[in-house]
Amino acid sequence: MSDTAPLILGIESSCDETGVALVQANGSPVPQLLSHALFSQIEMHQAYGGVVPELASRDHIRRVLPLTNQVMAEAGKSLQDIDVVAYTRGPGLAGALLVGAGVACALGAALGKPVLGVHHLEGHLLSPFLSADPPEFPFVALLVSGGHTQLMRVDGVGRYEILGETIDDAAGEAFDKSAKLMGLGYPGGPALSRLAEQGDGTAFKLPRPLLHSSNLDFSFAGLKTAVLTQAQRLGAELEVRKADLAASTQAAIVEVLVKKSLAALDETGMKRLVVAGGVGANRHLREQLNAQCAKRKVRVHYPELHLCTDNGAMIAMAAAMRLQASMQEASRAYTFEVKPRWPLDAISQSV
Repeated sequence: MSDTAPLILGIESSCDETGVALVQANGSPVPQLLSHALFSQIEMHQAYGGVVPELASRDHIRRVLPLTNQVMAEAGKSLQDIDVVAYTRGPGLAGALLVGAGVACALGAALGKPVLGVHHLEGHLLSPFLSADPPEFPFVALLVSGGHTQLMRVDGVGRYEILGETIDDAAGEAFDKSAKLMGLGYPGGPALSRLAEQGDGTAFKLPRPLLHSSNLDFSFAGLKTAVLTQAQRLGAELEVRKADLAASTQAAIVEVLVKKSLAALDETGMKRLVVAGGVGANRHLREQLNAQCAKRKVRVHYPELHLCTDNGAMIAMAAAMRLQASMQEASRAYTFEVKPRWPLDAISQSV
């Protein structure tokens, strides 16, 4: 690896988005994003009402090299300029992860460059460092990505303490499953949020599971059941009341996320909150967090909206920050093993 400003190529393929990005670790606390490209498979999976793992894997194979060429061209760099090839090692769909890992390790071997496996959730966690207003350590993090909802104390790169997490359905799953119950199609979460803009969030009294518990854990399975019960009660009236039910569902999820986040800030005494993951793009969540945190003089940081979903930029950034913090070394061992299940607190220096 070069001594100055190493270039890190990041490849993300954990689920239904193929992302590639190029980041330069220029010695400053926040590496520089030079270029990134993303292809979403949403249109392909819509016909099936959800992600089909085999189709996702095959599409990653088709997309990853053209996206890599696009990223290199946009940055004005050649493949030989790359110092490290980073890829998502887990968690995610096994077949999809294998595509990104295989391409990254093959590319590294062909170029004689080291490779580095990255934790997908750490990528989300550090994605706000790609924003125009990057945070500073330490902070409390609300990670709301797909099947994960966690509150963490973050003291630095690789220094994470889980304060609370979901014990069943995550917030993203609550959005998606509730949307499916309302017949909103795929992807359900964004569809429910759009419909909620037209509804009354106080129209239906839905539960806020664990809102008043003595811990910082989450539970959204009961909310999904309550949405199903309410939809069945409405019967034929559901169609005209669907926006109200969507808004009430969103209000319940957002209230729990906001109050638990504030409780985590109180518990740690911190004055900085980072929100990351797909649900972090939710406008209602951002408005509520901004309002409540402003009252407490707490700074809130989010990823840029286009980087809330899975993307290669967060993988390249996480790799660059781990290398700069000496938390991990890139390797020229090109055998690989993906980790479809991989708790974030299980990350160690020997990732």
